[in-house]
Amino acid sequence: QVQLVESGGGLVQAGGSLRLSCAASGRTFNNYAMGWFRQAPGKDRELIAALSRGGGSPYYPDSMKGRFSISKDNAKNTVYLQMNSLKPDDTAVYYCAADPSLHRIIVATTDKDMNPEVWGQGTLVTVSL
Repeated sequence: QVQLVESGGGLVQAGGSLRLSCAASGRTFNNYAMGWFRQAPGKDRELIAALSRGGGSPYYPDSMKGRFSISKDNAKNTVYLQMNSLKPDDTAVYYCAADPSLHRIIVATTDKDMNPEVWGQGTLVTVSL
């Protein structure tokens, strides 16, 4: 099983950009689909982006298309989330998750029985006016 550690969060002004990293330990990284989620205080967890084990054809919910981009570097066992044109509403704790099933990651926020196998501890992103 992999372990995940997120980094790159912090305070940014509205309109700015951040790139989050999710470093995976373990030699089975390529056996996992990956996803980025976020949870704001008092709100449900949201899926931002998902990526298959092979890294092709990223998936974004309609509400997340345009400002977020997921990518991975297999040589570094790392998945990234590039965030642009940030807004105060983007303030949340951002988590990466891993599961052998891309489907499980995509439906994780709509089907409580489909919880990704591995989660990171989260990194806080705060967007100020």
